[in-house]
Amino acid sequence: MYKRLLNLKNPKKSFFLWGQRQTGKSSLLHETFQGMTYINLLETDTFLEYSTRPALLRDHLNHLPQKSIVIIDEVQKIPSLLDEVHNLIESKKLIFGLCGSSARKLKRGHGNLLGGRARRFELYGFSAVELAQDFQLTKMLNRGYLPSFYLDDDFAQAQRSYVFDYLKEEILAEGLTRSLPIFSRFLETAALSDTEIINFSNIAREVGVSVKTSQAHFEILEDTLTGTFLPAYTKKVKRRIKQSAKFYFSDVGIVNFLARRKHLLPKSSEFGKAFENWVYHELKCYQSYKDNSLLIHYWALTSGVEVDFILNDMEVAIEAKASSRITSDHCKNLRELKADFPKIKSRIIVSIEDKLRTTDDGIKIIPAQMFVAMLWNREIIK
Repeated sequence: MYKRLLNLKNPKKSFFLWGQRQTGKSSLLHETFQGMTYINLLETDTFLEYSTRPALLRDHLNHLPQKSIVIIDEVQKIPSLLDEVHNLIESKKLIFGLCGSSARKLKRGHGNLLGGRARRFELYGFSAVELAQDFQLTKMLNRGYLPSFYLDDDFAQAQRSYVFDYLKEEILAEGLTRSLPIFSRFLETAALSDTEIINFSNIAREVGVSVKTSQAHFEILEDTLTGTFLPAYTKKVKRRIKQSAKFYFSDVGIVNFLARRKHLLPKSSEFGKAFENWVYHELKCYQSYKDNSLLIHYWALTSGVEVDFILNDMEVAIEAKASSRITSDHCKNLRELKADFPKIKSRIIVSIEDKLRTTDDGIKIIPAQMFVAMLWNREIIK
């Protein structure tokens, strides 16, 4: 059992815990809140009971003393239940932990998101720092970050089952799209664009749908926490820059399955893309668990110069380069960035070299595992 870094203990107010399917949300809640009232809407009888009569929640919880903690798992399945939750927070001062893998049904159904009465947390797949000595980079880039992928020797079957269950239970059952076959084709096409600037027109043409439908499908991926957009850094423009967002799937194992990647090995272009996805994943974990004020962008010129990650308004610039020998050519984009932003504090290349070193002009070349340790020790973002 690995200790997750997201700390939910001793909540002072209600909270939402979001995360894509199989990140371990339920396990974390069970471990953290042993003995507390637990309502699981995946149980058919529980779902039917509350979906037909949401007011029963009030009857079932009225006996609890103030500040009692109540966990509701898969809360998005019954949006109307949140009105009762809201009432119980106000009238009984109960503290709710509301867990789910998609806020889409709540938002589209104008569900009560409690208007600031609940904090928002997000759980991701394993961070390298959570795995500690069990972290293996090549293993993670092939299997993915979800516990059910990383810990399963038959990870290819686990990836297949995940995607099919996602389509069946998250997309079809929740009615998130009208055509499952089209959405399935979209998933495969979108996976090929992981870590890249998204051109909705090109993807729409590949899938055979309208641009509007293509955009709506990406919104589904965002709402079900299957992926996220990374915005461009556009402040203090000196040269013509790209402004469209990049897209990253939340788990590289899903990308591997959808893109039909075989075993990824260092020096391949696919390994390099997976490596970039992993660096972003570690930054998102850090942002979610330790520093939710962290800003993450990318920066790119229309000429083709691009820097993978910009942190906190040009405080830190990071390039992900899955190379065991970083050369001057790997540094050129960070040097272009420095020309436009001479006051940038730190420039970093995360690599698979085996030792930390610094170039003559101050670019730090950091081995992947050392980068993780430095990140969580606040040596990257100070």
